[in-house]
Amino acid sequence: MIKWIGRGIGLLLVVAAIVFFGILPGIVEKGQNPVVAHAPYPISPEAQALHDRLIIGDLHADSLMWNRNLLKRGDRGQVDVPRLREGNVAVQVLTTVTKSPAGQNYDHNSTDARDNITLLAMAEMWPIKSWFNLTERGLYMADRLNSYAEKAPDQVHMILTKGDLDAVLEAHAGGSKVVGTLLGSEGGHVLEGEIENLDRIYDAGFRLMGLTHFFDNALGGSLHGEGNAGLTPFGREVVSQMMDKHMILDLAHASPQMAQDVLAMVADRNIPVIVSHSGIHSHCAVKRNFEDDLMRAIATTGGVIGIGYWEDVTCDATPQGIARAIKAGIGAVGLITSRWDRILMVRWRPNLTSPNWQR
Repeated sequence: MIKWIGRGIGLLLVVAAIVFFGILPGIVEKGQNPVVAHAPYPISPEAQALHDRLIIGDLHADSLMWNRNLLKRGDRGQVDVPRLREGNVAVQVLTTVTKSPAGQNYDHNSTDARDNITLLAMAEMWPIKSWFNLTERGLYMADRLNSYAEKAPDQVHMILTKGDLDAVLEAHAGGSKVVGTLLGSEGGHVLEGEIENLDRIYDAGFRLMGLTHFFDNALGGSLHGEGNAGLTPFGREVVSQMMDKHMILDLAHASPQMAQDVLAMVADRNIPVIVSHSGIHSHCAVKRNFEDDLMRAIATTGGVIGIGYWEDVTCDATPQGIARAIKAGIGAVGLITSRWDRILMVRWRPNLTSPNWQR
């Protein structure tokens, strides 16, 4: 009898392990990154022709955190290489999420809240050294992206230099469907408060970093944190070294005061900054969107503002609603004349009804 009980417990543990490690991550991704079924959108020949000749870039996707092979077309989530190639995407920014507070929301999050990514790292069987170290989590996801570029160089090209970007754009001009990938971080907490870790992530391929995500960190205040804190002395050191390395400074999720502090720092060196995924406040008056004056100041640096494709930042996630949001952005900040005026920067996130712990 005891033997049979032991076997039963063992079987239950095996089933629990299969669910936890094999099934649960997929269920979570489907819930967090839904692809909403809809009737095919009507596409005119003129619209298709425009799409075919555009150089399309997407400034933000968190796909590296999910345990699936991005070289294969997935049945969940929104982004993988086959779908990017099919959608004529030339440049894709892939960001690493290394910490996310439980109960995440757009209004107020505590730095000390329980971290969601720890459980995900365990469930997806990331390297043990990454379970309790944010830098190691970022490096693990960087390794995943680098492995895709090594396995399929005809499909994925890591953008580490301006020359790499030029090569991708030249390849696209010749009809190639290679996707240029640029690696970034959702928040400077990936540095674990150590400036030496900036060299480590740079060497791993990071060329973009958002300074904060959904909570205040060692660099300064988040738009969704416990106050409107600006850059800390450590944050100023990070920004200075990022400029030295020619890394892209992303102000998405930064507090307004942090954004102003960064703008003051980059002004003396004529360096552009970006907001990778957001909306226009005068068009959709939510906290997630910076006020228009701040957006105009960001645009004045020569940077790029990426309009999100989800309802929380556009107030309407239909194709018509997205178009209106982009038009509102042009009306609010104008167009910047540069090589980037040929690249349509977008963020696709269809039909969300509530904030998600990635965005």
